Amino acid sequence: MWSQRQGRLRPLRCGVEELRRRRREQEAGAMGEGAREVAALRKARREQQLVSKRLLRDETSEEAEEACVAVILGEAEIQQFLRLAQRGPEEKEREQALVSLRRGLQHPETQQTFIRLEGSIRTLVGLLTSNQALLQLGAARCLHELSHSEQSAVAEACLPATSYLLTYLSGHSADFIELCLYTLGNLIVESEAVRRQLLPQGIVPALAACIQSPHLTVLEALGYALAQLLQAKEAPEKIIPSVLGSTLPQHMLQLLQPGPKLSLGVAVEFAWCLHYIICSQVNNALLITHGALSTLGLLLLDLAGAVQRTEDAGLELLACPVLRCLSNLLTEAAVEAVGVHPQLRDERVVAALFILLDFFLQKQPSLLPEGLWLLNNLTANSPSFCTSLLSLDLTEPLLQLLSVSNVVSGLVLTVLCNVAEKGPAYCQRLWPGPLLPSLLDTLAFSDTVVVGQSLELLQLLFLYQPGAAQAFLQRSGLQALQRHEEVAQLQDRVRALQQTALRG
Repeated sequence: MWSQRQGRLRPLRCGVEELRRRRREQEAGAMGEGAREVAALRKARREQQLVSKRLLRDETSEEAEEACVAVILGEAEIQQFLRLAQRGPEEKEREQALVSLRRGLQHPETQQTFIRLEGSIRTLVGLLTSNQALLQLGAARCLHELSHSEQSAVAEACLPATSYLLTYLSGHSADFIELCLYTLGNLIVESEAVRRQLLPQGIVPALAACIQSPHLTVLEALGYALAQLLQAKEAPEKIIPSVLGSTLPQHMLQLLQPGPKLSLGVAVEFAWCLHYIICSQVNNALLITHGALSTLGLLLLDLAGAVQRTEDAGLELLACPVLRCLSNLLTEAAVEAVGVHPQLRDERVVAALFILLDFFLQKQPSLLPEGLWLLNNLTANSPSFCTSLLSLDLTEPLLQLLSVSNVVSGLVLTVLCNVAEKGPAYCQRLWPGPLLPSLLDTLAFSDTVVVGQSLELLQLLFLYQPGAAQAFLQRSGLQALQRHEEVAQLQDRVRALQQTALRG
């Protein structure tokens, strides 16, 4: 017999991709029983979990240098630029030397030559710590170019600069702090040695201080750096407990509060941070007591309203982590202890979820499983959510998703099983209508997960709804079952359904 299962989404790791100011879509593998179909989709889908690096370029200087072509620098050119930056006769000449060096460091070949050159990083750190702001900025931009390298040796060569970058997070220039945060974020993701050095130096308290900045650019950069830190393989043991022990979670939740001050870019970054923390399962009860369910529930409602008002394609970037956070928090025992927040009890959350599902269907079909997985976790143990789904007449819109893909079909059927399992009153409201024709259609599928879920749903309907079995027989249901009689994974359920149908 079918049994309801809530599932947890966890992050996977692979690859590196740059994406400035638009958070990468990140894939997660679904864990727990009943989630094989979601895991299979996520393995096959084009979008994957991406650990990104950000490259911050100053638009004014880039325009001024547009006519200059960045060239690969040899040792002699690098040494010359470093000497000029240190001891050039004029300040303008020193600044220009760092500009030329930074352009050269855009090439991996120059980066390799630079880190092999004795004293090069030491010289750059010296300029970073000088008392001349423009030289500091030029050196920081050179380090930022190095941090963007995909080679871990380049990141580790930057180790001597990390403590200074950390110190500068308490400075007064928002632009400089933003640059330092993106540089640290790039270095963190590339090198475990960098993370080992930064943790005892106090990166978590430094980030906690930064999160009170009034500058949105700083907050977005901070969210990026923190997300990189939280994705480290050692994060559950060595990083996340420190983050949870700081003021960061409360401030993150404040920044996710819907309202006129909500910034999409900032909210996306911190929603992913929250997702990584929740997936670690270090102390989700703490997040729940801080009001995470309430905040995320309100944000879900706000997102549903926003997708109806605007064509902004960036909204799905926030919807994805919000859905995952809610899905995973609903599997926590602490939810039962404190009770589901009222924002997740009424019909509005179900209506909002279907608005988002329709938005995904039109704009981003690959995100449909995210919404359906939340709907699964909402309905698995909650008769009230099942009632909401039925009272809002959402069965038919749900059935219309059966044609999207096998994984979507599997999740739709799982949700309907959640409803039918609640008993005769729920099955009576599911029946009649388009349900039986839709289930007969799914029995023509070759995917065993989809067919298996259809069999389970039919079994529940036959048990709880008088007349369902007879209608199934009248519509040649037994013939539809015959094609699956020899499928090993389905044989027992096919026989059980045949017997139930014939008993009527």
